[in-house]
Amino acid sequence: MKGGQTKSDSIQTGNKLKSKGAGAGKRAKKAAKDPNKPKRPPSAFFVFMEGFRKQYKEDNPDNKSVAVVGKAGGAKWKNMTDAEKAPYVQKAEKRKTEYNKNIQAYNTKLAGGGGNNDESDKSKSEINDDDVQSGENEDED
Repeated sequence: MKGGQTKSDSIQTGNKLKSKGAGAGKRAKKAAKDPNKPKRPPSAFFVFMEGFRKQYKEDNPDNKSVAVVGKAGGAKWKNMTDAEKAPYVQKAEKRKTEYNKNIQAYNTKLAGGGGNNDESDKSKSEINDDDVQSGENEDED
């Protein structure tokens, strides 16, 4: 029997399908995104596209398709020389360095426990202990 499946082959295939289907419904939930986390910087191409979209809209006001703008921008980017791309690459690098500074500050803030709450260095239990002690002193007077 060339090319045909035996009964055991079809049973094994059925088991594989069942196991894939069962695991798909039990995915682990993703952690919620932190809205305070800095956004990643755009690449040189996306820096180029910021200006290109505005120019394309001025030249073609009747165009409503986002895909057409993206394709035109991609085609122009491919045809540009490295010298023409250089200003966009520099802007992207500048944004990347700013992002790196911001993400380091964000990570140190997370590691520090979420920042300062304008409270003293004493923990709440120490503050409550002080209140109890001061109350005892008033009774002794």
